[in-house]
Amino acid sequence: MDGDAALLRLTPQDDVAVALRRVAEGSGLAVAGGPRGAQVREAIDSGHKVAVRDIAAGQPVRKFGQIIGWATEAIPAGAHVHVHNCAMGAHESADAIGTDYRPTEMVPAAERAQFLGFRRADGRAGTRNMIALCATVNCAATVVRYIADAVERSGMLDDHPEIDGIVALGHDTGCGLTPGPGLENLERVLWGHATHPNVCAALFVGLGCEVMQIARLAQKYEIGDRSRFHSLTIQESGGTRRTVEAAVARIREMLPDLARAQREPVPASELVVALQCGGSDGYSGITANPALGRAADLVVAQGGTAILSETPEIYGAEHLLVRRAASEAVGRKLLDRIAWWEGYTARNDAEMNNNPSPGNKAGGLTTILEKSLGAAAKGGTTGLMDVLLYAERVKSRGFVFMDSPGYDPASVTGQIAAGANIVCFTTGRGSAFGSRPAPTLKLATNSALFEKMREDMDIDCGTIATGGTTVAQKGAEIFARILEVASGAETKSEALGYGGFEYVPWQIGATM
Repeated sequence: MDGDAALLRLTPQDDVAVALRRVAEGSGLAVAGGPRGAQVREAIDSGHKVAVRDIAAGQPVRKFGQIIGWATEAIPAGAHVHVHNCAMGAHESADAIGTDYRPTEMVPAAERAQFLGFRRADGRAGTRNMIALCATVNCAATVVRYIADAVERSGMLDDHPEIDGIVALGHDTGCGLTPGPGLENLERVLWGHATHPNVCAALFVGLGCEVMQIARLAQKYEIGDRSRFHSLTIQESGGTRRTVEAAVARIREMLPDLARAQREPVPASELVVALQCGGSDGYSGITANPALGRAADLVVAQGGTAILSETPEIYGAEHLLVRRAASEAVGRKLLDRIAWWEGYTARNDAEMNNNPSPGNKAGGLTTILEKSLGAAAKGGTTGLMDVLLYAERVKSRGFVFMDSPGYDPASVTGQIAAGANIVCFTTGRGSAFGSRPAPTLKLATNSALFEKMREDMDIDCGTIATGGTTVAQKGAEIFARILEVASGAETKSEALGYGGFEYVPWQIGATM
């Protein structure tokens, strides 16, 4: 990209260009293919769109070479294009399953990158070695935090540097649930975190009388290495204080065995990377998301796995993913989830275009179609190998999609439960987010945000817009940083202590 350019037109088919910095009223509309002598009719903020040609009322508006909305009034060249004159409408159908699927060219096994990880008994590899305190119900959420605080205050972890920490996973559900998708979501989240490759031991803490019984999980799922799983209930233990004391004593007993785990060289094929975005802006689909997509392609070429999620935020771009499906069945699974969401929002008197958020719109995003087309870029270009239910464990290597809300904490919670051992999170507005037991790398879409929130952001992708780096170069940088973090390097959100309150299982269904 031209570092001196003020406007960027992404494809020759586009009706709009994106402002790379604030553009003053009366500035020349200097874009390839634009009308000669045209001027910008009003000041355009960075990340926002300007029409590069006249667009008649009722006509489609294109960006990324795709329809992002429809003109609600005549839009002259040089005018600001946003919510006042562009709205959601019909989008391209997804009836060409698999037409763009191509097998991935894999890096030979002998040449694959490595990271220093923790090899688990089930064959998976972790990037962290953490103790997880899993509350089965909200009634135990305070107690698991008391236990974590007591362990940290005791200093017992200081003698075991091989343990990366302890995380209290409390939530606001677990009782008042009826059989169905909501209860199944919670089961998968609980079991996915307890058995996560970044977890060396899990302690389930329940109240005792809740719907989500610990015994229920043990019966439904194969326990495997029983030394990793422990449980107690507040009622049987004799109350809050005794439960905390019993849990701390049990953890103290476990520590010598848990500390025997050592980092060892692990091939990059064991990476399972969650692809996430939040607080998006007009740069997201131009810089950080495509760069993360390039990094995802590199992970897949190594034999690893990349998980894209947030179903409402690929709405309008699902045709691009379906065309990459490895089979008819995989494509249909994604279309089935889209149909479920259309019905779900209708039943709740909502619509899919409730997104973008106010912050997204302030950053230049106009419709969910525009946001989705940019968000889907995180998924790179390789074949879509599978579509998972929320928090369902990953079974296929390569690029996969997991159904989830667009709400970042709930989505990441599901991705980690599915097996993601590292999270990459792009943001243009500045999301304050981090996760445990899987660490989060934060990718800023623009350099101004990176400079403003240096303590929160790990990588500046804004250099793509200014011409300092290419998408491919930044993707390689992200991949290299993924390997460093997988080997134990601390992320900015870990340094700030994020991850205890960002555990949010997706609640659907009736709460009784």
